[in-house]
Amino acid sequence: MNGFLDRTFKLKEHNTDVKTEIMAGITTFMTMAYILIVNPNILSGVEIGIDLMDRGAVFTATALSAAIATIVMAFLANYPVALASGMGLNAFFAFVVATKYSWQIALTAVLIEGVIFIILSFFKFREAIVNGIPENLKYSVTVGIGLFIAFIGLQNAGIITDDGAVLVGLGDLTSITSILFFIGLIGTIYMTHKGIKGALLWGILGTYALGIICQLTGLYTVDFEAGRFNLIPEGGIVSLPPSLGPTFMKFDFQGAIKLGFEFIVILFSFLFVDIFDTVGTLIGVASKGNLLDKEGKLPKAKEALLADAIGTVSGACLGTSTVTSYVESAAGVAEGGRTGLTALVTGLMFLVALVFSPIFTIIPSFATAPILVTVGLFMVTAIAKVDFSDYTEALPAFLTIIMMPMAYSIADGIMFGMLSWVILKLVTGKAKQINPLMYILALLFILKIVL
Repeated sequence: MNGFLDRTFKLKEHNTDVKTEIMAGITTFMTMAYILIVNPNILSGVEIGIDLMDRGAVFTATALSAAIATIVMAFLANYPVALASGMGLNAFFAFVVATKYSWQIALTAVLIEGVIFIILSFFKFREAIVNGIPENLKYSVTVGIGLFIAFIGLQNAGIITDDGAVLVGLGDLTSITSILFFIGLIGTIYMTHKGIKGALLWGILGTYALGIICQLTGLYTVDFEAGRFNLIPEGGIVSLPPSLGPTFMKFDFQGAIKLGFEFIVILFSFLFVDIFDTVGTLIGVASKGNLLDKEGKLPKAKEALLADAIGTVSGACLGTSTVTSYVESAAGVAEGGRTGLTALVTGLMFLVALVFSPIFTIIPSFATAPILVTVGLFMVTAIAKVDFSDYTEALPAFLTIIMMPMAYSIADGIMFGMLSWVILKLVTGKAKQINPLMYILALLFILKIVL
């Protein structure tokens, strides 16, 4: 079996082994399993108190589409990148398009977006974007994603909150969840420092186990309004997945045609964010895993982007928002994952989650948050490769890095970085350094801002 896996995923060539890849795949899943809870809540309208899509059907669609896309990524591109319904894109799907028009219209836009991406993948448009980004900006994207991931982790742990007076502020550092977060973070870093295999996964499981002990001893109390949920599965650990019937293939092409230009704007919004979220994630994860070639290009960008597009189409058919590459894949890469075997394990875990949902959906955010902060630390180290000596390179790099967490968007960080790079090269007489693709991207960014 090991020989088959080695030949299929070229493990020796990537200096890895089956055990490392399995641990990495499980770690990636554990850090992104929250989507199985969050996505159904958002698309069903629970977050804003209205009825949209069927929550149970969305749960099944989320798990199945993530499994399909991630397994396709494993065999098509052999990259340790997992995919699932994208955060931000699902909020736009539910809170903007579905509430103003209908969730069927939103699903139609996602389907068409996915088909367009499949076509673009064959014409190498998105591949050209991945490989055409200047090397300095690629490292900056890695750093920016690192800060973004760490920021998400600190929010999930309640360390950083919206305190009402300013945009962000410190949460209650004396709360039991904050204390468990810091214990988990220190423990994870300690195990990483000691070179313990599976340090990130053990960090998640160890922190979760401490949480259960705290609940049993009364130190952790269940309070839904405060975001403290029961850590012990209720009603058994196995259940059949909900039916896909309420969401499967529920498109509204007639409604989309009637909307005309409005639908085109909706479609463009999905296209834009998905393109650059995926591009940013692939570059960031690939550079951290040393998967870029000597020229700084992603060797199998076409296959990786095609897997992403297939995931989006399958997700739309099943009944969920845009499927995209996940920045949490960096957790598996940090654990040593280097091939598609990592992605295969993650994809299979999503299938297992369909049956063991009471367990997988109960892992608390304070247990996964330390891993996100740790991965953020790993990715920020790429800043040593960023050239700050040339200010026409330094400012775009800085804007790319700082705008990702500030704007809460990988796509917006890339937009600020690329636009400023093109403008600075033009005004400083370095237009020869600009390839035609960068002009096209700059125009697309301007169009996005205007729209």
